[in-house]
Amino acid sequence: MPLPPGRHAGLLVPLFSIPTRASWGIGEIGDIPAFAAWLKDAGQDLLQLLPIQEMAVGQRSPYSALTAMAIDPIFISVHALPAFQAAGGEAAMGREWGDRLAAARRAPAIDHALVRGLKEPALRVSFAEFERRAGGGGAAESDAFDAWCGRQAWWLEDYALFRALHARFGERPWHEWPAPLRGRDAEALVGAERELAAETRYRKWLQFVADRQWRDAKSAARPVCLFGDLPFMVDGDSADVWADTPSFRLDVSVGAPPDAFSATGQKWGMPAYRWDALAARDFDWLRRRARRMADLYDGYRVDHLVGFYRTYQFPCDGSPARFDPADEPSQLALGEEVLAVFTGSGARIVAEDLGTVPDFVRESLARLGVPGYKVFRWERHWELPGQPYRDPAGYPTLSVATSGTHDTDPVAAWWDGLDDEERAKALAAPGVAERAATLDDPGGAFGPALRDILLDVLFASGSSLLLLPVQDVFGWRDRINVPALIDDHNWTWRLPWHADDLPLVPEARERAEALRGWSRRYDRGPG
Repeated sequence: MPLPPGRHAGLLVPLFSIPTRASWGIGEIGDIPAFAAWLKDAGQDLLQLLPIQEMAVGQRSPYSALTAMAIDPIFISVHALPAFQAAGGEAAMGREWGDRLAAARRAPAIDHALVRGLKEPALRVSFAEFERRAGGGGAAESDAFDAWCGRQAWWLEDYALFRALHARFGERPWHEWPAPLRGRDAEALVGAERELAAETRYRKWLQFVADRQWRDAKSAARPVCLFGDLPFMVDGDSADVWADTPSFRLDVSVGAPPDAFSATGQKWGMPAYRWDALAARDFDWLRRRARRMADLYDGYRVDHLVGFYRTYQFPCDGSPARFDPADEPSQLALGEEVLAVFTGSGARIVAEDLGTVPDFVRESLARLGVPGYKVFRWERHWELPGQPYRDPAGYPTLSVATSGTHDTDPVAAWWDGLDDEERAKALAAPGVAERAATLDDPGGAFGPALRDILLDVLFASGSSLLLLPVQDVFGWRDRINVPALIDDHNWTWRLPWHADDLPLVPEARERAEALRGWSRRYDRGPG
């Protein structure tokens, strides 16, 4: 469903963060309608999710993926699979398994390893039941599966074989596999397909059931539209790089140039696009990726947009880092060609254009009609004395207003870190100043009154799109992710309540009422 013209509002929350009572310790595909129902009641019509592609083995970050195409099986609502129920359901999985399920449901944060350990045997049992029924009169379901596989073969075949081989070789990266498979020798691939036929069929079946659940959830979420997130790159150890190695440079690592936050730049450890090879084939791989995103979502955010204009590359031989392409005319031409691929997919796109972004890139976005981001704390007249805040009412219509992203401090924590002078500047911002005039201690601790002033200002902003991190709507300090930090907390945050309990929670009901009021006052949402 394309997003209609007008002013819209919604929330950003990872799928893993919104479990219901029925799910298994993590937010699942089947949990989307419950959260969307609360959003609808709150007068919101957008749900922005983080990437849902299958994460690399042992990883929790949705930006570290084995595939640009396949949904991570960790998000499948196993309890809702007919084959799982036919096989006996949770009761048939044993007492020890049941104890681990109870622990996963009780956990205050997402334990990805525990959840995967629960779901994998249950999915295997479900697949075995599916196959048993297919051989005993369940031909209609088997035919539906085979027909779906045929329609999705353009990405599914390579993914399923890659995933089966990955498991066959102990989850070692593909560049450590035997040379014939590493180099995709035709005879070796035929042999692997024959040897691993059962495993590849299982991997395809996982995607079949995930796709069915996704489409059901997407339909049930209406009128709330689902927005996704397209990461800039995929891992070197991914089905995409293995299947289409000529489109990627494995001798460099993509990253970001030095800036105020990093004197040496950021090296992300992922291969770069081989732009000349992609351009020679009319960007075929990116077109497939855009097609897949448009199939899953009503719209999506293009992560690290500037990288599609100019990619900062660290050569593995230690030579100096550089941009590719090197000159501005070539960068502009490349970026606009790539954006045409994304906009041509049929889905609404928005561009994450934060950080060090040249003026010509933002001018290009405006010319092409692609909204960029306006993060309140960073929208300032940096060139003027005192660096005053810009007026949110003056944000361009073609933009996304927000209080932060999944990588930033929540607003409450941001406020905690400001000194008195910076707090005074924020309180003097147009739109904030008049609203904060009645506060007893406007420069004091962050509280509900200041929270709601900032939210009110953003709802009133000139941006046609408003996407708020759920933490900022409630005034929580919990973070989804701290960039460049590897610990036990990143990517594990979940709501303090089950998504299906939100209508029963006084705080969630109050927030829904407040959001609904702002949407009506400032003409946002479904109407």
